[in-house]
Amino acid sequence: MRANPPFVASGDVSWNSIQVHNGILKAAMSELATAARPAGLIAKTARRVGVALTISIAVAFLMMHNGWRGGPFLRTIIVGLSATTAFGLFERFPATLPPWIQRWALQVVAVGVFMPLTTLLIYILSTSPGAPPFWKVPERMNGWMMLTFLGLLIAPWTAFVAVVRQKEAFARDQKLAFALERSELERQALDARLHLLQAQVAPHFLFNTLANVQALVDAGSPHASKVLRSLVAYLRAAVPLLNEPAATIERELQLVRPYLELMQMRMPDRLKYAMNVDASAMKVRCPPTIVLTLVENAVRHGIDPSEEGGRIDIDIERRGERCVVRVKDTGAGLSQSRNGLGTGLTALRERLQLIFGDAAQLRLMSAAPRGVVAEVDMPAQT
Repeated sequence: MRANPPFVASGDVSWNSIQVHNGILKAAMSELATAARPAGLIAKTARRVGVALTISIAVAFLMMHNGWRGGPFLRTIIVGLSATTAFGLFERFPATLPPWIQRWALQVVAVGVFMPLTTLLIYILSTSPGAPPFWKVPERMNGWMMLTFLGLLIAPWTAFVAVVRQKEAFARDQKLAFALERSELERQALDARLHLLQAQVAPHFLFNTLANVQALVDAGSPHASKVLRSLVAYLRAAVPLLNEPAATIERELQLVRPYLELMQMRMPDRLKYAMNVDASAMKVRCPPTIVLTLVENAVRHGIDPSEEGGRIDIDIERRGERCVVRVKDTGAGLSQSRNGLGTGLTALRERLQLIFGDAAQLRLMSAAPRGVVAEVDMPAQT
């Protein structure tokens, strides 16, 4: 059925996103999975070691600036690596913790505990055989205290910052994972909706065409047998095209021309038609049966109800990055209907919404002096 006001199809999913969305989704999920593999753990450990070495070397320069004798680089590096080891060790062990202990707190405390223990071992192991313990040598005791103080001052706070950043990264990964899962569900719903709409087109077209043949049979027309044979041959070629997931203007015309020939055989004195197709538009991709739906709508709601019949003009042109499909008839014109658009145009509008979004428009308007113009303005993608 026809509706009075022009309408515009809109939506939020693009044709290209439908074509490539699944591949992008799988690649992103693969990237997330890779981060959890051993290679991802090695990369994370390497980053932590790099940070520890950078801080250790900076602390060593600071100690030398404050009068430390000799090179403290080895000792600060050992302390830094000890903190990194404690942080990573308690990140995974023990596997389960009591509910009142947070793992991040355990990691920070462990780093703090490792600092005096590490500096103690450094000074004990660096004491020469027969030499007095380091705590009995004021200079060495002061060095131990300075190294321990700097370790306690820097390492736990560094660990805390690392935990915060780690939680932020985890939150981002989780958000991305949820977004990808939602996108996958939306893609599946979109595919299902497109398949459903496409499934509605074929029987709708077939039933309307068979109704035309039935009208000839009921009227006792001598052309009924000829039309029926032509219809069988046409459907044998056309039905496979109806089920294709995508089409081109050229393929669309392979459906439209035989259909109009059949309709002209049914009402030779009431139907005339002409096609004006831009050669550059032939390879433009489009939703399946888009042109056929417009033409079938013109025949059923324009030419059929008109006692005088009418003419159908099909104009398809490419305007830069746009392709305009226009079907004009001089039939009965727009009529009031409580049911709104018919099945064909309703399904076409929804498919345009799902595939092109705001980039495509479907317009239905009155023609002068009578009739209707149905126009689809869509991106010219090849």
